[in-house]
Amino acid sequence: MSYPPRPQLTPLPDFAGTASQGRFLDRELREKLETFIVSAYAQGRSLREIGELVDRSQTAVRRVLASHQIPLRPAGAARTGARRRPHQN
Repeated sequence: MSYPPRPQLTPLPDFAGTASQGRFLDRELREKLETFIVSAYAQGRSLREIGELVDRSQTAVRRVLASHQIPLRPAGAARTGARRRPHQN
C-alpha cells in the first residue's frame, strides 16, 4: 500500500518568482522575506514548508535563520505522547 504524496505548498504571491533575482533583492523585499521566515519558524513551521512558501530552498531558509542567530530545532517530527521506557528484564 503506498501513501499519498504530501501536499506541496504554493509560494505566497509576495515571494513567488523572486528567487530568480538571487542576492539582489531590494532592501524592502529582503526585510519582508527575512521577517516572514523568522516569524514562520517561530510559529512552528518547518524549513521545508517555509521554503515552499517563500519560493526558496531549505538551505536558503536555514541561512536566513542563522544570520538572525535563531537556533534550529532538532531534525525529525515532534514527539507525541508519553515516552516509552526501556525494556527491563
